[in-house]
Amino acid sequence: MRRYWIACSLVALGLAIGTPARASEALEISGGTTPQKDVLEPKAEAIKQATGVEIKVNGVGTGNGMLALIEGKVTVATVGDTLAASIEAAKKAAKAAGKEVTFPANLVFTEIGKDELIIVTHKSNPVSSLSKAQLKDMATGKITNWKDIGGPDLPVKVVTTKAGLVPGQFFQKAMMDDAGYVTGAIEAQSPKEVITWVSRNPGGFGPATDVHFKAGSGDTKQVHAPAMVRPLALVTIGAPTGAAKKVADFLRVK
Repeated sequence: MRRYWIACSLVALGLAIGTPARASEALEISGGTTPQKDVLEPKAEAIKQATGVEIKVNGVGTGNGMLALIEGKVTVATVGDTLAASIEAAKKAAKAAGKEVTFPANLVFTEIGKDELIIVTHKSNPVSSLSKAQLKDMATGKITNWKDIGGPDLPVKVVTTKAGLVPGQFFQKAMMDDAGYVTGAIEAQSPKEVITWVSRNPGGFGPATDVHFKAGSGDTKQVHAPAMVRPLALVTIGAPTGAAKKVADFLRVK
């Protein structure tokens, strides 16, 4: 009877103590704010529970994130475009910072989702749709007043993102056929700031990320425009290992 009581007590003690919590390990990631806000931060707790990895994300933009990866500051960069376009963003960020970098040939791209880039105008602007041709002509300076496309008598003010940030670069490729932006275009310091600048300019328009628009549209509205869908991904030098592999495997688009 005594042995039975001791055995039961040990079982009860084991149940009370429970399974030891998984020891967490940290993983620092730098890069685009869209994959940060759209994928990484919303899934951070699920990642920790499933893998034991606690992620910390520095939203510095795709180009700067790639630079941090190449310079060995982080082992994972998060990007908001294809690998080739992300390397191009890194080149622009390096140039803006006065740096010269060499890109390794073994960069590995792990897709973790997709994001839609949208066009926003000031909410007071009655224009409800813009074609690719109109967007290109406005962004390059061929169309300078909204009245030329059925809008109010207001100068067009182009808002894009600074060098090294993907939204402006992606828009340039998708809608402008890689033509240059008009002189005097506002260069926002972050994708979220595009919305801020357009909110302040009744004649403004620009490419904004869907996730930032949903988080706070300010005084902007979305207008109908051709679809602009881009991949969201993690980039590593070589195949991801350790904590990076655990996170990549968890988030990888199946």
